[in-house]
Amino acid sequence: MGKIPPSFRSAISNPFLRKPSSLVPAETSQLTVTPSGKPHYPPKKPSQLRGKVKEAKDSDPSTTQKALKLFKSPSLSDAKDVFDSFIKSSKTFIDHRSYNSLFDAYASISTVNDSVAFLRHMMKSSPTFSPDRSIYHILLSQSCKTPDSGLASVHQALNLMVSNGVNPDKVTADIAVRSLCSAGRLEHAIELVKELSLKHSVPDTFTFNFLVKHLCKSSSLSTVYNFIDDMRNSFNIKPDLVTYTILIDNVCNTKNLREALRLVSVLREEGFKPDCFVYNTIMKGYCMLSKGSEAIEVYNKMKEEGVEPDLVTYNTLIFGLSKAGRLKEAKKFLGIMADMGHLPDEVTYTSLMNGMCREGNALGALALLEEMEAKGCSPNSCTYNTLLHGLCKSRMLDKAIELYGLMKSGGLKLEAASYATFVRTLCREGRIAEAYEVFDYAIESKSLTDVAAYSTLESTLKWLKKVKEQGYTI
Repeated sequence: MGKIPPSFRSAISNPFLRKPSSLVPAETSQLTVTPSGKPHYPPKKPSQLRGKVKEAKDSDPSTTQKALKLFKSPSLSDAKDVFDSFIKSSKTFIDHRSYNSLFDAYASISTVNDSVAFLRHMMKSSPTFSPDRSIYHILLSQSCKTPDSGLASVHQALNLMVSNGVNPDKVTADIAVRSLCSAGRLEHAIELVKELSLKHSVPDTFTFNFLVKHLCKSSSLSTVYNFIDDMRNSFNIKPDLVTYTILIDNVCNTKNLREALRLVSVLREEGFKPDCFVYNTIMKGYCMLSKGSEAIEVYNKMKEEGVEPDLVTYNTLIFGLSKAGRLKEAKKFLGIMADMGHLPDEVTYTSLMNGMCREGNALGALALLEEMEAKGCSPNSCTYNTLLHGLCKSRMLDKAIELYGLMKSGGLKLEAASYATFVRTLCREGRIAEAYEVFDYAIESKSLTDVAAYSTLESTLKWLKKVKEQGYTI
């Protein structure tokens, strides 16, 4: 992004508008703030929510690409001919990686039944070939992603696997669950994991928590709790700290803070100690409700418990206080943050700008933008969208247009709230042609869908026409 133009500096050069600050740039942000004041949080900590790598892929990408070129069509007979030709023309020993790559390539374009038939042909035509677990997992993944009213194709793959002496294990369960969920078959994933737990192997905590997370997204809380209780009672799979963190995050997102606090109590009863991530999640919930005092209480509780706040803690707290109009307290935490060794980043600045704009202090927000860049901290898309929204609300259209020019030259996307406010402000000032230009950029930059961008412009023009017809001044 380019630096702030001179005209911006003239508007914010008044020494009475701001005091010198000790803010300095920081590491990568973990929370972003939109003009509407809603926080966007990053994916959960990899160490907590990401499943461990189960096994290395047994096929080399380059080998797979070569294998893909061999199969011109999904025809089973053609695939058999290709394989036979491959075997005859091979002058060296064919290892498992080559076999797996061939099977993977054909499975990517065939039906499950044809893949099974092709695998059997591979075993018959090449007596030295013995399918390993990886090749059955390829077939299983394909069967899980095939549209099916039941689990017939999945059972077909599993039965073939067992009949050839390879028993499903935790990795098998994980692959099946993730493949079914990616195909939108959550109910089948739950059904299958219970079946595998009963007959072969219970899922590990990564697979279990993966299912809990997906259930939280699409099911009622009672359904999630029933699943957890069922897995505990039937297979002795107990929720861990990550499970409770997922649940707490879910209820906080629905603004059910009472249930979040109850879960913390349950967590403690189960012998776990809330960590920084749990506290940050609850703090986020209070901030979404603009309950700054409660967020501070969570912060104090962390300190009492000996849990060290991290960058996300301070950014969340500063965001919440700024959103609640408590900027003085938010700025106070900047000093505490720095004392604790956590340097403010673009999220910290944007949160404060958001609070300033909410108070109508767009000039103060511009001053902070200048200071931010002077400290070497680069504004992000959310920063500019927040300022654009605030400038329009403060009826500083000329400055908003200049800022929009910066965004456009930098290829930044417009967010829905800032786009709508900007277009309405332009139309209200009678600058219809410029509003259409902003509409064109929103479409070209894929900031919004065509329908959303046009609907906003159309509704604004209709409102403007109605106001003029009724003789009102804008």
